[in-house]
Amino acid sequence: MQIALTLGILILALIAFIAEWLPVDITALLIAVVLMLLELVTPEEGISGFSNSATITVMAMFILSEGIGRTGVIQVVRDVLIKWGGKNPRQQIFVMGAIVGSITAFINNTAVVAVFLPIVEDWGKKQNISVSKLLIPLSYATVLGGMITLIGTSTNIVASGISKELGYGEFGLFQFTPLGIITFIVGLIYLTLAAPRLLPDRKPSTSDLVAQDYGLNDYVSEVVITPRSSLVGQTLRSSKIQRTFDLDVLEIIRNDIHFPQPLADKILAVGDILLVRGSRDDLLKIRTKRGLDILPEVQFGQKTLGETELSSAEEGVAEVLILSNANLIGSTLKELRFRQRYNVTALAIRRGEELRRERIGKIPLRFGDLLLVQGPKQSLIGLQTSRDVLVIEQRDTETLRQDKAGIALAIVLGVVVIAAFDWMPILVTALAGVILMIVTGCLKPGEIYSAVRWDIIFLLAGLFPLGIAMDKSGATEWLASHLVAIGGNLSGYWLLMFFYLATSILTELLSNNAAVILMIPVAANVATTLELNPLAFMFAVTFAASNSYLTPIGYQTNTMVYGPGGYKFLDFTRIGAPLNLLLTVITPLLIIWLYGIAPTQ
Repeated sequence: MQIALTLGILILALIAFIAEWLPVDITALLIAVVLMLLELVTPEEGISGFSNSATITVMAMFILSEGIGRTGVIQVVRDVLIKWGGKNPRQQIFVMGAIVGSITAFINNTAVVAVFLPIVEDWGKKQNISVSKLLIPLSYATVLGGMITLIGTSTNIVASGISKELGYGEFGLFQFTPLGIITFIVGLIYLTLAAPRLLPDRKPSTSDLVAQDYGLNDYVSEVVITPRSSLVGQTLRSSKIQRTFDLDVLEIIRNDIHFPQPLADKILAVGDILLVRGSRDDLLKIRTKRGLDILPEVQFGQKTLGETELSSAEEGVAEVLILSNANLIGSTLKELRFRQRYNVTALAIRRGEELRRERIGKIPLRFGDLLLVQGPKQSLIGLQTSRDVLVIEQRDTETLRQDKAGIALAIVLGVVVIAAFDWMPILVTALAGVILMIVTGCLKPGEIYSAVRWDIIFLLAGLFPLGIAMDKSGATEWLASHLVAIGGNLSGYWLLMFFYLATSILTELLSNNAAVILMIPVAANVATTLELNPLAFMFAVTFAASNSYLTPIGYQTNTMVYGPGGYKFLDFTRIGAPLNLLLTVITPLLIIWLYGIAPTQ
């Protein structure tokens, strides 16, 4: 009965994850609550995920990565990229991949992509190469590099924690490094050869953000206040035109003087020219109801609009990416009072292939959304310090603590060396590193909380009880026994390939961390039953869970480059499917060669 009940919850959990009725972290917590209510786990077991060593270690590694990011350590390699990248696309991809892959062996890959996105964007413009040729290789190279060491990705740490709970001990810091290095080299060679051919020139290097990428010719216009206008003598705030007509006033021009944001309390006068973002219908309505004239040289796209119309010495435009741990997610621009909060105006939202320019104030924001914003350049610089968004342009070095870069690097190296020699557990060294980051001033105390990916922490905390319930109820053993009956006559290689492929599919549907939590106990049980090497099977599951290349939503770094690269959904599949297939074939062979699959003694 308990087996059937646990498996039923597992199936419902899979459906809930795929359907995305709730965010994945909330779904995971709901699963834990249901397991406790049905008494499949005790209350202590239900909350044990919050105190699990893997969860705490993952949290600490997020903070250490933030320390590296805040001090500008990664920016140091920018000059190396520019110097050795050259102008040949294959050389550029190889050099970029080698750099970011080496870094992500020790630093969280989402942090590395966040730093390198603006660098690669700027580099692509200077080298006159489309960033759509570079950003998917950037994401994939960080995923491959994250598999070189235990701390390269949270998935590895979680897998190590599960291995310990199953009685096989934690993974060593460099235990699967030989396998990780070989798969990284294979993947990098594939990307170097295939990416220039398979990836499109979808986002030209010299493209105008406004005219080409966001098509705002029909959405940004100039209107003039006439003597008959009801706006004369009113402020923008009192007139309520921005709320009534779903448009944004970007600038007021009076006698060739440009007044930038904030504009809400500026008194309007006859002859004022308003630079506004709004649809054709709203412009026609405001002309009729409020007595405005649409200037003929710009109305409805008769004049080609570019960044110059939205920029000046004080004003500018920029793309900003909504990050995965942003407080903005789930809220609309209107609810957030986005203009008032950041003193910039959102002109359009790009969500993957979809581009929205109308009624954008009512669209709930998601991770990976790309906003085109306009406002004072000082406000755009201020956005660079926000933990909610990433400005897709070179970061102002004044916002970094570059004088602490050497200290931050030394702390992370100390964590790595001490853990590598097994002088202390990685949990202890990582937490000690966090304290040192704060004591030395690399991070401010308040910054450690914004550095943590709380969605992943709650996801792990909610899913660990499901693993406990699977074990206590006998569901793991039941699944393993049926898999043994089906695959008992298969060779070790084909069994490893089966688990690699099954985990790879599962991680595309759920997440990499969810996949290892569900699959490692089953894989280890099958290996033990067949008297094969459990370590080999756990490594196969761990590598398959993180090597996700088929979709832009299968892995967080893929989602981060989706909008900035101007990609379509199938661009990821076109280049990712052959890479997935290649690794599915060779990774089990490498595992057998490096670690063996012989019967355990």
